[in-house]
Amino acid sequence: MAQFGFTGRRRPPRDDLPPGQYDVGTEWPVLTAEVTPQIDPQRWTMSVDGLVEHPTTWSWDEMHALPPSVYEGPIHCVTTWSKFGTTFEGVSVDVLLDAAAPTAEASHVLATSTTGYTTNLPLEHVRGGQAWVVWSFDGKPLTHDHGGPVRLLVPHLYFWKSAKWVTRLTLLDHDQHGFWERNGYHDLGDPWREQRYQGD
Repeated sequence: MAQFGFTGRRRPPRDDLPPGQYDVGTEWPVLTAEVTPQIDPQRWTMSVDGLVEHPTTWSWDEMHALPPSVYEGPIHCVTTWSKFGTTFEGVSVDVLLDAAAPTAEASHVLATSTTGYTTNLPLEHVRGGQAWVVWSFDGKPLTHDHGGPVRLLVPHLYFWKSAKWVTRLTLLDHDQHGFWERNGYHDLGDPWREQRYQGD
């Protein structure tokens, strides 16, 4: 995983840091596994498919017409930095799943980016106000380097699960490894349990 443009200093530890993490302060390191795409929002779509009753695709304008939702809180990267006081705006994944209606067999979600990057998530970890599709950070459009125009946000898990440039959520009846999971990262990635790599 490459890291670009981060030269900040580590800050004193805080009580609400997961184990092995440090507070990155006002910085937000840019990490990516691939070339950053330049995506035209008017040509971007978001789909929910797989084991659903109503496979659905939304355009940029249609996504923005859905009930808005805001996440305020920390994010945690597997490379040991945590960023506090973030504010992301977008749509709750619950809204998308409610529209598509997952079948009783659905147990996992495979998130896919426009680049082909994938990551896997148990369905229970994107339900109940735990995940968003976001396009705004601190009141400004999400930059390309940080996944703009749209990324997945699953802040209670390590940040590689929050797929940049997301375009599709596929409901499955099994766990299907994504890019980093195939390369040795943990299936779930819970920061509080330090689930960084397979076997943790």
